[in-house]
Amino acid sequence: MKTIFITVLLAMSSWFSSCKETEVLDDQQVQQPQKELVISAEKLTTIQAAGLRELAISNGQRDLAAMVKYDVDVYRLVYLTQYNGQEVRASGLMVVPLNLTAPAPILSAHHGTTFDQKYAPSNFQINSFTGFEAFGAAGYLTLVPDYLGYGESKQILHPYYDVKHSGLAVVDMIKAGKEYFQKNSIKASDQLFLAGYSEGGYVTLAAQKEIEENPGHGLTVAASGAGAGGYDLEGMLARVVSGQSYDYPANLAFILQAYNKTYNWNRLLTDFFQEPYATRIQELIDGTRTSSSINSALAKDPAKLFNPAFLAGLKGDGEVALKQALKTNSLKNFVPKSPTRLYHGTADTMVPFVNSQVTFDAMKAAGAPNLTFIPVKGGTHFSSLEPMIKNLIPWVEGIRSL
Repeated sequence: MKTIFITVLLAMSSWFSSCKETEVLDDQQVQQPQKELVISAEKLTTIQAAGLRELAISNGQRDLAAMVKYDVDVYRLVYLTQYNGQEVRASGLMVVPLNLTAPAPILSAHHGTTFDQKYAPSNFQINSFTGFEAFGAAGYLTLVPDYLGYGESKQILHPYYDVKHSGLAVVDMIKAGKEYFQKNSIKASDQLFLAGYSEGGYVTLAAQKEIEENPGHGLTVAASGAGAGGYDLEGMLARVVSGQSYDYPANLAFILQAYNKTYNWNRLLTDFFQEPYATRIQELIDGTRTSSSINSALAKDPAKLFNPAFLAGLKGDGEVALKQALKTNSLKNFVPKSPTRLYHGTADTMVPFVNSQVTFDAMKAAGAPNLTFIPVKGGTHFSSLEPMIKNLIPWVEGIRSL
């Protein structure tokens, strides 16, 4: 049996959440009417702290066991957010610690790239731990957004690596969570923590950007931890056009499909991909398959995967709309104001280490006041999450106690 700690790590990497709202106008805060965002909150189960603690101890995780203090209720939260300017329903998992004696901080936790719909966090299976329960049992009001394209919004193609939709889906769930807590006399503190890995790292910074650049949300980030996200999308493009083989072509197919749909380009997939891959992609990315099964069915050589004319356009002056979209959705030019830590394994081949290094350098050069970059020496995309969590938890706990 896996330890609950390892379960937390796997959940974040492979699945890998009411206040006063104000808007700043001419240096004056103007009260904004608050729109109700909660559609429903379905209680799925109650998990006893004793069981989580015993599981951790039996598997040698005594430090984690010491953090587990509360029984938790687990909910499926359905809330309102925006997709291309239209109001839509979205969903996520909510974990609420019971019998709190003081207001609890909120933790929004963000999962990594998910191809299979069944792994959306809100598709919680009774008698099966997701890993996120441990954060609730440690005393955090824990919110885990599915993101658009999963759960309640599965009819939408997930807007993969889209900064605005990524940020809003998180922010609206946080606001919905706060609305639920207020209406149900669950005391939340003013502290809000953000954390995520892989795509979840990107989503973490996207949410932080949305909060920090839009005071009207009425939210403040206490601290943010982001691991191995593809923040520099232009840099990722440069890697593709360099001709290097890439072992995770499913990610490339996903982002092109997502942008084609999100921005209403409505281009044929044969514009982007050679056959038989254009047809295969339509069949493979259907919400029922794992990333490994998709990767194994696609060419890893960009020259074989992509339409030659498309690849030539990427290398030259063509594909202007795509290049602009990648620039718009890159986060290396975001300047975080809140305490922020970036993590990345130096041996990561899925999202190369240089992606975070370039992002960190750009943020620091632009004056980010409280930003730290923590390389995980020798860490791969899959092995670097555990060191990140081991560093992140005591840091967050230290800020929580202030």
